[in-house]
Formats: sequence, structure tokens, C-alpha cells
Amino acid sequence: MKTALITGTSSGLGHGLADYLLNHDWAVYGCSRRGCDLPGVHDCRCDLTDATAIPPAFEALLRDTTGLDLVVLNAGILGQVRDLTDTPLADLKQVMETNVWANKSVMDWLHAWGKPIRQIIMISSGAAVFGNRGWNGYGLSKATLNMLAKLYSHEFPDTHICALAPGIVDTPLMDLLCDESDSQSFPALKRLQAARGSDAMPTPLVAAEQIVSVLPELVTRPSGSFVDIREILDPQGYARLYGSNS
Repeated sequence: MKTALITGTSSGLGHGLADYLLNHDWAVYGCSRRGCDLPGVHDCRCDLTDATAIPPAFEALLRDTTGLDLVVLNAGILGQVRDLTDTPLADLKQVMETNVWANKSVMDWLHAWGKPIRQIIMISSGAAVFGNRGWNGYGLSKATLNMLAKLYSHEFPDTHICALAPGIVDTPLMDLLCDESDSQSFPALKRLQAARGSDAMPTPLVAAEQIVSVLPELVTRPSGSFVDIREILDPQGYARLYGSNS
């Protein structure tokens, strides 16, 4: 039986991944602040921004495992969509703490753990490269996460690491982005609003299936690479998207 560790399993993409893998005969180990409601997930509650909480939580969670086939570092926050000049530094630091430094703490623990890990996916975003107005802390944090993946690839020589943009996924966060945010001031939101309800914005469970389907392709790329899943699943759409943001 294959084994996976997923962070942020209480909702959204992390919940979808845990659900999909459970139903495809994986042993799933999940970590989140609020806990996971899926029967069968080996679950622990942990605030990953508290670096001191990670070692005891992960040691207890993974005590019976001999290694991991997959780690998905998915936990993260968006922050408020607004102009950078209107964004307090404290808000940017909070996003970086969750989206970058918490993942560093997890990676450091996994390195010290020393058991074999076949593949690590850090959930990134096209926001890491687009630089769209309003996506301030999120874009900065995901760009830093991409470099985190590249740097750790040197220190995990037997593990393939990838920063993966999963595309836009229909999570509860989209209620805010599609219904309440100012798309006139922040034009990138128009694409999200147009995609909602279409195949371009899959449910978390469908997005999870897509991610699992590309795992073999990802390991053919250099470890530490940033990959947008749309490059693999929809090359023409990927070219249009990245061309329009160049």
C-alpha cells in the first residue's frame, strides 16, 4: 500500500486529495489546524506556523511508517486581494509565515526524520509568476515557495521535489474571490469569475485526480522544478494563459 502525507486536509484541495487517495487504496496521513473529517485518514491537528509543534505532532503521526511515497505540502492562505501599497507589512509576514516558513519547518523535520520519501509536491500557483495586481502576499509567498523547492532539491538527493501549480480549484475561497472581490480594480479576478462552474475550475476531488494523474510525468522533470499542471493537461490553454500574462 502506498503512503501519503498531506498538509491542510480539513478542506479544499487537501481534503480532496485525501479523499481521492483513500478511495484508491493509499494510506493517508493528514495534518491541519481544524482536523479532517474523512474516516480512514490518520489525522493530527497542528498549527504548522508553530515550529515547535511540528516535531512531536509528526513523530506521533508517522511513528508506524517506514517511509512515504508522496508528501503534498498544501496548507496555505491567500491573504486579502488589494493593492500592495494598501497592504500592511504584518499581513504580508503572516502569509509568508504560513505559505513559506511553515513548509520550511516541515521540510527540515522530514530531512531529519531520515526515512525514504519518493516524491514531494509543494502546492504553488500561477500567481508566483504572473504578478497580477492585488495578489500581493500570495504571489510573493508562492514565488518564494518555488525557490524553496529548488533549494531543497539539493538536500534531498533521493527524493523528487516539485512546486506544482494545480490550476484554479473551486474551493470555499472562491466564494470570496468570485462574489465579493472587486474585479474592476483587480482584473485577474474576472478570469476566476468566468471559470467558475466550468471544467476550467474543477472541484477539489477532480483536481486531486488530475494531480495524481501527472505524478509520473512530474518525476521526469528536474527535481526542484516549478510546473503548472495546465502545461501537461491543456498545453494550448497553458500557452494562452501564460502568453497573456507575459
